[in-house]
Amino acid sequence: MARILIVDDDPALLRLLSLRLREEGHEPIEAPSGEAALARLDQALPQLVITDLRMGGMDGLQLFDAVHRRHPLLPVLILTAHGTIPDAVRALRQGVFGYLPKPFEAHELMQEVGRALAASQALGADIPGDEPGDSWREAILTRSPRMEQVLAEARLVAGSEASVVIQGPSGSGKELLARALHAASPRSRHPLVAVNCGAIPENLVESELFGHVKGAFTGAVRDRPGLFVEARGGTLFLDEVAELPLPAQVKLLRVLQEREVRAVGAERPVRVDVRVVSASHRRLQDEVAAGRFREDLFYRLHVVGLELPALSQRREDIPLLAQHFLASLAQRYAKRTTGFAPGALELLVSAAWPGNVRQLQNVVEKCVVLGTTPLVPAPLVQRALANEATDMQPLDNARRQFERDYLVQLLKMTSGNVSQAARLARRNRTDFYALLGRHQLEPGAFKPGS
Repeated sequence: MARILIVDDDPALLRLLSLRLREEGHEPIEAPSGEAALARLDQALPQLVITDLRMGGMDGLQLFDAVHRRHPLLPVLILTAHGTIPDAVRALRQGVFGYLPKPFEAHELMQEVGRALAASQALGADIPGDEPGDSWREAILTRSPRMEQVLAEARLVAGSEASVVIQGPSGSGKELLARALHAASPRSRHPLVAVNCGAIPENLVESELFGHVKGAFTGAVRDRPGLFVEARGGTLFLDEVAELPLPAQVKLLRVLQEREVRAVGAERPVRVDVRVVSASHRRLQDEVAAGRFREDLFYRLHVVGLELPALSQRREDIPLLAQHFLASLAQRYAKRTTGFAPGALELLVSAAWPGNVRQLQNVVEKCVVLGTTPLVPAPLVQRALANEATDMQPLDNARRQFERDYLVQLLKMTSGNVSQAARLARRNRTDFYALLGRHQLEPGAFKPGS
């Protein structure tokens, strides 16, 4: 069954199309005008749009242009009278999937619908659910057209070998999307290895990514293959890739160019077949402009970019996600919580959610743990949201904040003298300057009289 948006200002033809599609097991969504069709698209993303060419107000070609700008992978079929076939042919050149001259036979309509739906499925524009081939994205719950478009693009790029950068705010689900992309790819039988680049100590980045041999440095008591080798044949997910120090960026670029890694202390490099998917909550383009991320590495990683929306931009997903989290957490904590009382969901939907999906899960968990009734009451949700602001910050954020405070203290103690500060930190000047650059600290600002 497919969801199909049909658009026509003739009520009789609209009703006929709707009946025909329903008889074939599809779910038709009716729109009496182009303007109404765009409103329907904001509510639910279909797998196909069928529109009349000549309509009052927005015509079929104008509707196609608007749909194509917002959902470039969504196929559009145009119905046209014989006199306007030249217009339909021109539309094909602009990207319309196909046209059907009126009057048409039912089998002709269904033949074109079948052809368009096959293309829609191949491009990843299928609806969420339990249909075969949908398991690659089963961990991502959404009814948001904007999120569906991101998933359609991920499905399309999954079959290629292109490097992908996923960008979006913290807690928006970048690793979930990376895992879905891997699951939809030909590499799915091989491992996906994930690493948070911001959580690796700077002096261990090279060893962690590329491996080391026994005795290569103090503490190297055995050979370690490194994450590139562990991910051989599969996908390496570099989360928070913008946190990599510049020296490590140079070595990563070389690996991506030569497709081989040399472990620390090893005599020979090893060939690796790995697809790299990266993610960052900071825009890499801005990091390149600020000199904190190498431009050549950016272009090597950013062959395709996917942008995840914040939870506040997909509020229609909040009830769906909240109920899902509630069900799984109630099972984990052996609670008899079954749903949300009147007003509770409204509070969740209207909240700001700076921490995105991760924060929503945290709030629902508090409600389940503290709840004493089958339905979570609105005051408990309000209390959980109010307490959220005083929660502990994530370890990675705390580590970065500590590092910045430590550097500021060193620069204050040495009045901005980088050589002295580097000696106190037991780092060479190059590494110390890289640390300062990462936190955008200017030594001159700490000199007397500044």
